[in-house]
Amino acid sequence: MDFSLMLVLAVAVTGLVWLLDLVWLRGLRRQRLAATEAGTTEGVDEHAREKALKEPWPVDYARSFFPVLLVVLVLRSFLVEPFQIPSGSMRPTLEIGDFILVNKFTYGLRLPVINTKFVDMNDPERGDVMVFRFPDEPSVNFIKRVVGLPGDSIRYEDKQLYVNGDPVPKQLIEEGPPEAPDELLLSESLGEVEHRIYNSPRALGPQMRELVVPEGHYFTMGDNRDHSNDSRYWGFVPEENIVGRAFAVWMRWDGGLPSFSSIRLIH
Repeated sequence: MDFSLMLVLAVAVTGLVWLLDLVWLRGLRRQRLAATEAGTTEGVDEHAREKALKEPWPVDYARSFFPVLLVVLVLRSFLVEPFQIPSGSMRPTLEIGDFILVNKFTYGLRLPVINTKFVDMNDPERGDVMVFRFPDEPSVNFIKRVVGLPGDSIRYEDKQLYVNGDPVPKQLIEEGPPEAPDELLLSESLGEVEHRIYNSPRALGPQMRELVVPEGHYFTMGDNRDHSNDSRYWGFVPEENIVGRAFAVWMRWDGGLPSFSSIRLIH
């Protein structure tokens, strides 16, 4: 289900019903009441007056829900949108069940549903955690880290990432951490962003020859390097597929009670 489309349709329907009542139906109710009053010498009692002017239930619901739906649409489309992490491809940065907030305006404002940018702002930077529509199936949202910008050359060999011919610095933090005993926990620096990644000493992992990122596209990778379906397998992310930049975890839910103890900014 395309929630954005459903929300836009709900706003459109409730707004049209409310507008129709304002410009036409309300006037008809008042005309009918005036005709009734003109046809009697005894007048119309207050209960009958209220009943005659009462809004039909579709108008009442539309008037109540339209402002709320409009605010939700504006907030979700142009400011902040919540997402839930469904997989472990971004561990250790993001865990399954994390609920994140995505900044919708940092990369420019886009119209809902059609995703056309109408206000330019910032471009994605190397190291950003970005949400985008999966190029092979645009109805599905992916979240990965931006590794390559337009014009960059990218290579991944023997678990080492190279950007423009230079190895991306990384340092071992811990072998087999308790939360991932089969992985190596490392610190990696992409531009000005220092973040943590997992590498598996047992898995061979993909080997990728040097590629140049085309204009208007980005190369992305998951922080869980040996367990991520990312640009190494399916290619580049077109600029028009960008949804926004993930900036915070606000809740975690793994099937039990929701937890707010892991609230944090995303790096």
